[in-house]
Parts: sequence; structure tokens; C-alpha cells
Amino acid sequence: MKVALWQCRSDPLQVEGNLARLEAACAQARESGADVLLTPELFTTGYEISPADTERLAEQYDGPTARAVAEISRRTGVAVAYGYPEREGSCVFNAMQVLDGDTVVVRHRKMHLFASIDRDRFTPGPTPPQVGDLRGTPVSGLICFDVEFPESVRAAALAGAALVLVPTANPVGYEPVSTLLVPARAYENGVRVAYANFVGGEGRTTYAGLSVLAGPDGEALTAGPEEETLLVAAPTEPVRRTPHYLRDRRTDLW
Repeated sequence: MKVALWQCRSDPLQVEGNLARLEAACAQARESGADVLLTPELFTTGYEISPADTERLAEQYDGPTARAVAEISRRTGVAVAYGYPEREGSCVFNAMQVLDGDTVVVRHRKMHLFASIDRDRFTPGPTPPQVGDLRGTPVSGLICFDVEFPESVRAAALAGAALVLVPTANPVGYEPVSTLLVPARAYENGVRVAYANFVGGEGRTTYAGLSVLAGPDGEALTAGPEEETLLVAAPTEPVRRTPHYLRDRRTDLW
């Protein structure tokens, strides 16, 4: 499985333009031999947008934007893991899903909402991370703040994930998430963790960049803090390491 992390600028409210940018990025990822491309959090609409715009742009998981992403995946041959606002009934979720052509590989709704920017707009995701098969690799999804809680990646690992895909919108001031926490989550759970962030500014926020792909050995491939880039990792086998943290933990106590 060869993973591409797309570290890009946010273009808020421009859904059609963002989809056009996504197709160009997927074409570039295909030329690099990538199997899947990961976008930042709420990529389709932008992250720092108003509650009213979030409500207006939210769609069902199989809505028009999903169908457009599926078509991009079909045309380019690259699976897409992307962030978007999802509507279900009266609820709006901060969501991500992985599409491989018309196949929904896995879906996730952000469980841990960060400050008022999330809490004023979204309902917390009610379920732990799920696992799906992506071209022979068991994958799971989390979103931004989720990965900062050890239980989140641990739950994905215990469910059988070998790769955890994490769209994020991490601002300046929280760089240790990329440099410390993401590699630690990968190492302690024997999985790969891919974490794709925005760069540049959006509203009052400046994003930290530092998108990272960390492996079960704790080694990490990290983008810079400012440049737009497509970070492509070498392919790996869909085999996860079982660290002693999983083997030796006291399940009788927790």
C-alpha cells in the first residue's frame, strides 16, 4: 500500500473548485504510484467556516460530493480519503470517508470535538473507528483531535487496522501532535498513521503543516511547515506489527 498525503491550502466554500484541485492531486498521486490519497479535515468546504455555511454545505455520505469524489477515484485509479461535513437527519457531523471508485471502504465521524469551532457546528460521532479493506490492507479513519487520545488509535488497532488515515486541520501552536503524538501512536500500536494537514491561513487560523506518515517502528516521513506538497511514502506490505503494548496490556484491569 503506497500512501500519498496532500498538504494543501484551504479554499473555503469553494466545493467545486476544491474537487477540481482534488482531481489534479489524484492524477499526480497516480504518477507517483500511490494507491490512496489523504486530504486534510473538511477539505471539501474548508474548516473555518460559519455554522450557517456548514449547515448549508453538509451532505449525506452518498450525496453529490461523494459521487464526484467516486468519479475522480475511478478516473485516476487512486482511492481517496477525504474530510467533509456529513448530514444525517437533523445532525451534522465532522466526517471523513475512504472511497475506492464506487466502494465506500470505511467511514468515520469525529468523536472528540475541539473547542467551540467544532462544538458549535457538529454532533460528536457516536461510534468508535471502524475497519475496512482497501486493496488488501485493513484501514481505519480518525479525524484531527481524535488521534490525540491514545484510546482512539488503540481501538482501531484492536479492530485489526494496519493503516489509520487521519485528515486534520491542526493550527500553529500544536506542532507536537505531528512531531511526537502521531509517531507515538504508530509505534505503540504497531500500525501506520497518516496525518494530512492544511498549510497557510484560513480566517483567524494559521495551519502548522507538518503532515506526517509514521510507521510502526516510530520512524516518520514529515512535510515542512509551510509548503504545499504531495508527500508520498514508499509502498509497504499490509502487515502490522503486534507490539508488546498490545500483547501485555492488563485487560483484566482495563
